[in-house]
Amino acid sequence: MDLRPLDIHDDDLMREAHRIDDAGTQVGREGAPRWTYDEYVAAVRSPDSGERAIHVGAFDDDRMVGVGILYEFLLDNTEKAWFEVVVDPEHRRKGVGSALLDHLVAQAGADGRTTVLTDTKIPFAEVDTHHQRRFLETRGFTQANIEVVRHLDLPLADDAIRKWADHAAEKSGGYRVETFVGHFPDELAESLCVLLGQLAVDAPTGTVDFEEEVMTPERLAERYAMTAAQGRETFETVALTPDNQVAAQTTLQVQADGTDAFQWGTFVHREHRGHRLGLAVKAVNLREVQARHPHVTRVTTQNGETNGYMIDINEQIGFRPVEASVEFVKRA
Repeated sequence: MDLRPLDIHDDDLMREAHRIDDAGTQVGREGAPRWTYDEYVAAVRSPDSGERAIHVGAFDDDRMVGVGILYEFLLDNTEKAWFEVVVDPEHRRKGVGSALLDHLVAQAGADGRTTVLTDTKIPFAEVDTHHQRRFLETRGFTQANIEVVRHLDLPLADDAIRKWADHAAEKSGGYRVETFVGHFPDELAESLCVLLGQLAVDAPTGTVDFEEEVMTPERLAERYAMTAAQGRETFETVALTPDNQVAAQTTLQVQADGTDAFQWGTFVHREHRGHRLGLAVKAVNLREVQARHPHVTRVTTQNGETNGYMIDINEQIGFRPVEASVEFVKRA
C-alpha cells in the first residue's frame, strides 16, 4: 500500500475518491443523504481563505482504496486541525484507515497543530461500543462531544409553518425577517460575518474550547460560490434590527435536482436572545424552501446534545433523531 498526495484537479482521481467516500460513508447508514460527484468535487476544489486542505489517497498498486483529508485552520484556532478518513468497504480491516490516520496526524503535528479532531456517525445504541470508536480510542483519541443528527420530512403543512411564525412574532416585534436566495447583500455581509464568527464560541463543543471564528465577507462569498458550483441553492434567512444589523440567521442548502436539503447554522446573537428569533428565521426559511423546491423531501441537521434551546425548536418543528455524530480529540 502506498500513500500519495491527491491532485484534486485530476478528474479520474476525484471520481475514485468520490466513489470511496460515497460507499464508505453509507456502510451501516444506508439511506443517509448522499452527495453527487458534482457536489463532492465542487466542495473539494472550491477555495476557502480560512483553511488549508491536504488530500491524501491510499493505493494498492494503482487502485485507490482509501482517502483522507486534513483541514488546518489559518485565521483562528491555529493550534487545531480536523481530519476525515474513508476506506473502500472492500478493503477495510487491512490497515488502510490506520495508515491514513497516522499520516494525517503526523502531518498536523509537523505543521504545529497540537489538537487534532475528527467525528464519526454512530447508531445511538452503539455509541459506547461501535468499532469506529474502538479504532480511534486505541490510537489515543478520546470523546470530545456528541451531536445528534436529525431529519425533518417535507413537505410541512402551511398551517403549521404559519403557526410557528405567528408564535415567534409574539416576541419578535421590532425585528424584520428577510430571506436571500443564492446571494447575500454586500451591505449586510459584515454584520452576518460577526454573528457567524460567534457560533464556534457559543455553541456547545464538549471538552474542546474554540476561539471565535474569523469569518470575513470574502469567505462568505467563497461559501456561496461553492454552493453554486455544487448545483445547490443557499437560503439565508436573517432577523434584522431597525438599524440593519443581523441579530439571527439560519442557512439551508438545497439540492437543485435532488430531494435533500442541508441545515447549516442557526444562531441568535447573544444580545438578542429571548425574542424567539431562532424559531422565526427557521419557520420562514422552511416556507421559502418549500415554495421554491417542492421536490425536496428531507432536511438534515445536527446539534450538540446539550443545546437545549435549539433542540426544543427542532423538535417543535418535527425533526426526529436518527444517529449520533461523535467527535473525538487527540492532544499532543
